[in-house]
Amino acid sequence: MSRPPFLTLPPCARAHRLGTARGDFAVHDAVPPAGTPRLGSALLVPGFTGSKEDFIALLEPLAQRGFRVVAVDGRGQHESAGPREEGAYAQAELARDVLALAAAVGADGGPVHLVGHSLGGLIARAAVLADRTPFASLTIMSSGPGAICEAQQARTKLLVDALLVWDMETVWQAMRELDPPEAAGDATPPAVREFLHRRWQGTVPEQLIATGKQLIGEPDRVDELAAVPLPKLVLSGVVDYAWPVPLMDAMADRLAARRAVVDGAEHSPAAERPRPTAEALAAFWEGNGAWEGDGAWEGDGAREGDGPREGVGPREGAGA
Repeated sequence: MSRPPFLTLPPCARAHRLGTARGDFAVHDAVPPAGTPRLGSALLVPGFTGSKEDFIALLEPLAQRGFRVVAVDGRGQHESAGPREEGAYAQAELARDVLALAAAVGADGGPVHLVGHSLGGLIARAAVLADRTPFASLTIMSSGPGAICEAQQARTKLLVDALLVWDMETVWQAMRELDPPEAAGDATPPAVREFLHRRWQGTVPEQLIATGKQLIGEPDRVDELAAVPLPKLVLSGVVDYAWPVPLMDAMADRLAARRAVVDGAEHSPAAERPRPTAEALAAFWEGNGAWEGDGAWEGDGAREGDGPREGVGPREGAGA
């Protein structure tokens, strides 16, 4: 799961409940400083077991570049309420939530840049396939063309099976027992550890069951998405345990999308390397031809004749 580097909102942001045609959602809402030209808005959709806090370190740098940024807890995630029924979390329902959120965020003018992390990338894709008109662009962050890799499918199936018979606290304690030995001595601040536990307890189990099944069974819809005339960016770290990075490279080619690889990041670039991640997003949204961050920027899916990608090298292991 993504671990936010801190929990205190920057001065440019506030936490509130955003009203939409499909109910209220808990959000972090950041606005550009006074006197900064407003360049647009962005809607950030978190991943499996995630929340709006996974994007907290992106809020200030993106607001300083002139973007209103709204990070959301999806239906049944953390501080957004949801029913105790699996059907409420079908992908089509979650996509409709994203469209309702985009309408609310875009009500103050202009299309919205949509970003989906991990599971959120699959949901964002479904929203764009349903209706692209609210969006200025789509960024797929650390998410692939279809189901997660086989090893993660097996782990996710174990989690789904456990949630069907155990309560959330029992499952949480079981997951902690399965953590690798080094996790006990990690540098996660105590406040963040407490938050991760609280977030887990606040998430509706049926949401996790339904979305876990989506991660296991998601079909490849890249060709459908490629036909949608919308600017696209595929962004990831240099290593990913859910979808191998070469799979995301190939997906970017199929989409004719821009490709950004954030050096030093794994499955959660927004939390692990927020500054270069924010730089890559802002450069894409501003329509720049190059990203001057520490990583790789490749344009329009063209790889012919490319050499080694600057700032990217092999790394051991996988992110949390």
